[in-house]
Amino acid sequence: MSTIKIFTVGGTIDKIYFDQKSTYQVGDPKIVEVLQEANVSFDYETESLMQKDSLDMNESDRQLILEKISQDPHEQIVITHGTDTMVDTARTLSVIQNKTIVLTGSMQPARFKNSDAAFNIGCAVAAVQTLPHGVYLTMNGQIFDPFTTRKNVEMNRFESFK
Repeated sequence: MSTIKIFTVGGTIDKIYFDQKSTYQVGDPKIVEVLQEANVSFDYETESLMQKDSLDMNESDRQLILEKISQDPHEQIVITHGTDTMVDTARTLSVIQNKTIVLTGSMQPARFKNSDAAFNIGCAVAAVQTLPHGVYLTMNGQIFDPFTTRKNVEMNRFESFK
């Protein structure tokens, strides 16, 4: 079994809220804690590339992610990412060959009891181990093609379009 490389870039999944006015910052990645609590038995390595809300990400951030993943020797890659621009990053990464790359995030911070983070991470881990090479998104219990996917902000979910 090969090692899964997990890159973190920030987003809601790692947010910490400070007060009733919803002041927040993107904190340390929570994925290791989520995986430890799930008692997983696969090998993984983590690397934090940045701690940004995805709305604050720009093309140079996406190029950094592209370079890091292109240079990484692992074939199976999971990326935790903010949901607002996850599709943009996935499309940028689509030029990478011979790797299976799965981006995921959450609508609620992983620190929240009612967060979708653990479920989405579990879906991403399963997807990266079973899908052919390519770039995918996993959210809301589904696997998406980044070129036919959008975030439906009103419904608080991802959806496919043609």
